[in-house]
Amino acid sequence: MPTTATVAAPATTRKPPLPALTGIRTLLALSIVLFHFTPSHLGPLYPFVDNGYIFVGVFFLISGYILTYNYADRGASFNKRNFWVARFARLYPIYLLALIVSVKMLEDEWAVRSHAEFWKGIVLTPFLLQGWSPNLATFWNTVAWTLSCEVMLYAAFPWLIRIPWPKTAGRLIALLMAIWAIGMVPHSLYLLLNPDHLSGPVTRYTSTYLVRFLKYTPLPYTCTFLVGVVLGKLQHVLSITARQRYAIAAASVAALMVVFYGLVEHLPYLLMHGGLLIPLFAALVLGLSGVNPVAAVFACRPLLIVGESSYCLYLLHFNVLMLVRKYHLSQHLHLAALDPWFSYIFVVLFSLAAFRFVENPARRLILTHLSTRPRVAQTASS
Repeated sequence: MPTTATVAAPATTRKPPLPALTGIRTLLALSIVLFHFTPSHLGPLYPFVDNGYIFVGVFFLISGYILTYNYADRGASFNKRNFWVARFARLYPIYLLALIVSVKMLEDEWAVRSHAEFWKGIVLTPFLLQGWSPNLATFWNTVAWTLSCEVMLYAAFPWLIRIPWPKTAGRLIALLMAIWAIGMVPHSLYLLLNPDHLSGPVTRYTSTYLVRFLKYTPLPYTCTFLVGVVLGKLQHVLSITARQRYAIAAASVAALMVVFYGLVEHLPYLLMHGGLLIPLFAALVLGLSGVNPVAAVFACRPLLIVGESSYCLYLLHFNVLMLVRKYHLSQHLHLAALDPWFSYIFVVLFSLAAFRFVENPARRLILTHLSTRPRVAQTASS
């Protein structure tokens, strides 16, 4: 649709693609899948899978980074309506598909919740608001609470991007670390004060109201997203050689290996969930935002193919795998001997199909009818 503006918006520079960040999303999403449905005999992969909850926060980091990478130089040409329409077109079709596919899961919700809580979840969830209620955050689709966070952050992004951020790399790095430290305060205070009077450490199975607030509601993830925004600003002003970027990528991978293989068992679960490792992942994202041998590993073709559908994989995997198990699909297909790997392959293929036949066509349809100007193709994954 043509715009009604009489003055042409300034042209924006097309951004180079960041394929390594598409590839890393594959690894993050698969780690979360295996974290929720962990097979035996994972060998050296086990420390990553067993702590897969960490990678949810990394998605928020990458989201803030990619949006800033794509939109930071838009200036007066930044159109809030078109941005929100693009975000809706990206998020909601697969979100709606996940709810439709998961209708049978409502039987379980009815069985374990009060009637009042059940109907509250029924009302909030289609509007992506369930994440604001710690007790309802995992209603209907266990992993969809993240969409409540995304909606809040996307709603604020047009104003965030116009904040007069620092212009120098040193100040941006200092601001990044300050925002990360602020984000760790609520989780640190919880461990220090123990307001729920727990007799043992917080684990993935601790489900008090305050712990669920820290784990599932939007506000605790704001700082992680903002770290991504600052990192995107840093990418714009930073002037480093390909060799230096390679060194950053290699050093961050090495540091993460040390943490996962040597330290992770000794670090408090709640701090890890709250983003303790975000600075290391931020360094990795920066290192992968260029051409170097480490980025080439993450940008290999198989990872890119699945990475394009990583949002589908994340949002669909939990309930699809639950239904596959509930209805014994592998047994009906006489493939039980291949489980659980059959189930994992099935959910990946289902996600690829959802990306091609639902997300892409629905996104094009929404953008065609609701955008106020032709959509500009973006070169970086979003």
